[in-house]
Amino acid sequence: MAKAAPAGKGDVFDVERIRDLIDLMEERGLCEVDLKQAEQQIRLVRGTPQAAAAPPTPIAAPAAAPVAATPPAPVDDANIVTITAPMVGTFYTKPNPKSDDFVKVGSRISADTVICIVEAMKVFNEIPAEVSGVITEVLAKNEEPVDFGKPLFKVDTSG
Repeated sequence: MAKAAPAGKGDVFDVERIRDLIDLMEERGLCEVDLKQAEQQIRLVRGTPQAAAAPPTPIAAPAAAPVAATPPAPVDDANIVTITAPMVGTFYTKPNPKSDDFVKVGSRISADTVICIVEAMKVFNEIPAEVSGVITEVLAKNEEPVDFGKPLFKVDTSG
């Protein structure tokens, strides 16, 4: 996991810094943080991490790997599934302001289709559907703040 090095101020292994990271993970609903400083590296995992959609993209600031959407929860109809926010952040329906939405009502999706982005701590996390079907409803608005577990989309898995 990490190479041994003397602990010092600003060191990734500073106990106070690790406690702060754990508090931040709990506050933001993150399940994993992976940091690297020179030749030292630390990876913190909270709970049972979900499978990531893609390998993490290197970023200058400490960041969480892309997080898979919370497992969809069944709703009224047995074929309708609700996709919820996997973390606290800002919900985006498109990759940038000039682009089309990732999905809209009537869009056919597969489990690995990116359906939105949730920005958390200046990191833009692409969220995969994790379910196949047709989008029947978009429940959140573009650029709206979302909490962990907030319903984002309804998907009809029968079609």
